[in-house]
Amino acid sequence: MRLRAYLPAWAHEWIDVLVPGLQIVGILVAAWLLQYLLRRLVARLGTRYQLPADLVTPARNLLRYLIYGAAFLLVMERLGVSATVLWTGFTGFVTVAAIAFFAAWSVLSNLFCSVLIFSTRPFRLGDVIEVIDAGDKPGIKGRVVNIQLVYTTLEDVLPDHKGALLQVPNSLFFQKSLRRWRAAELPTGGDAP
Repeated sequence: MRLRAYLPAWAHEWIDVLVPGLQIVGILVAAWLLQYLLRRLVARLGTRYQLPADLVTPARNLLRYLIYGAAFLLVMERLGVSATVLWTGFTGFVTVAAIAFFAAWSVLSNLFCSVLIFSTRPFRLGDVIEVIDAGDKPGIKGRVVNIQLVYTTLEDVLPDHKGALLQVPNSLFFQKSLRRWRAAELPTGGDAP
């Protein structure tokens, strides 16, 4: 069946513009709807499992960029850009991204370790922790005041450094042993052991 048979004669010259235009509008509406539904799903999962906003927001943004990127590629295909050109551009981008991935390995390691900290909860805000170098050597010790994507901030509890802030890379917590005093177990004065 041909669409031209059902349209008046004056509309025949517009078919080549209208059909791709309607397909593009459909792609954009579907992308927006999918992004909206996934954004709500991620927000509900974050609320249900009490995930920190530092983890939920980047996940939401990543999904949005992936959906709109795919929609952009579909729109370009509908506009007549060949699949070979799109594939070449995509593989070139992936190659550059892989090189950048290896160049930024330590930062990505800290980002991955922050996800592990948020999900496995080896310590929480307010806990006093000590990263142990060896059994006989004292390590980094402090009260957890902030957990971010790359660093965890500790407030130094040593008397001569009281109030100093230490920024510890998140990957260090998975390379060394960790000693922990829960915030609820600390003496009422809040002093660290």
